[in-house]
Amino acid sequence: MAYTDIDDSSAFFQTTLYTGNGSTNAITGVGFQPDWVWLKNRGDSYNHAVFDSVRGVTKFLAVNNSNDEETNAAELTAFGTDGFTLGDADRPNKNTDAYVSWNWKAGTSFSNDVSATSVGSIDSVGSVSTDAGFSIISWTGSGSAATIAHGLGSKLSVYIVKNRSDDGEDWIVYHGANTSAPQTDYIMLNETNATGDSAGVWNDVAPTSTVFSVGTAASTNGSSKNMIAYCFAEKQGYSKFGNYVGNGNADGPFVYLGFKPAWLLVKLSSGTDDWQILDNKRSPNNIVGGYLRTNTNAATINNDVIDFTSNGFKLRTSAGSWNPDGGTFIYLAFAEQPFVTSTGVPATAR
Repeated sequence: MAYTDIDDSSAFFQTTLYTGNGSTNAITGVGFQPDWVWLKNRGDSYNHAVFDSVRGVTKFLAVNNSNDEETNAAELTAFGTDGFTLGDADRPNKNTDAYVSWNWKAGTSFSNDVSATSVGSIDSVGSVSTDAGFSIISWTGSGSAATIAHGLGSKLSVYIVKNRSDDGEDWIVYHGANTSAPQTDYIMLNETNATGDSAGVWNDVAPTSTVFSVGTAASTNGSSKNMIAYCFAEKQGYSKFGNYVGNGNADGPFVYLGFKPAWLLVKLSSGTDDWQILDNKRSPNNIVGGYLRTNTNAATINNDVIDFTSNGFKLRTSAGSWNPDGGTFIYLAFAEQPFVTSTGVPATAR
């Protein structure tokens, strides 16, 4: 039986629930200083708000649309040792409203000077955790096919790229389990579209243990534009990025992860439908429900759809957005706890 790479998932990923106060609001209980914070008002139609330590505080991107980066001093104003601090803006902190924040840790500064390292073809900077297989990478686009160092030392499974400078440029996702040749394909995090095919996105070149490739598309490498990528390499017992095929039955497929999930993002890649997020804090008991959608600013949908098990997840609905017969889905999952620890002891026995 395979052991885990990470025994304590909460050291690198954590979901935190909080209530807005319409004033300065120090959110604690994350358990670490986050480098990527993704916020959403659970009950109202406010945009998904993304902040990170590489772009810096007050720099806002909305996951559910193609707008460029905004600077707003009333939004996220500081990253703290156990969370973050918000200003009085309604989007992340409306008085008495319920919110969720999803938080990832990277933490080690990263800089790649191509002329010094001969790695990649464009200089890049960021924040990296090789333990968690997560990095945040920033670069200036060239408009030409290029390679960019990601700092993780293992082949990427997923990366999410956004042109920060241009309105109208979508969030572009590479997913290694999307198709048989994922380097030729892409899917958009802010749209419902099925998988698309364009050589201009990834230059039809697969990622390696040191770099990922981008093509000529403005969405992934706009000339002289500020670009950001959130990069993930799979870590056994902590993260899993795969696919499943629906059976159209309320007794749906079981998907093995090797851990009990804390967070799950699912998308029908073979057809048109929403990206959907579940987590173990908003819905701590089976059947898990109450999902949010990355491609819309809409509030929570309170339908029960999945069981989170000790070693994966089990579909409990025949709904077309989760489990149509023959539909292919991609997913991103992060662990609450591994099925088996690094010493071979079942996690439930600890």
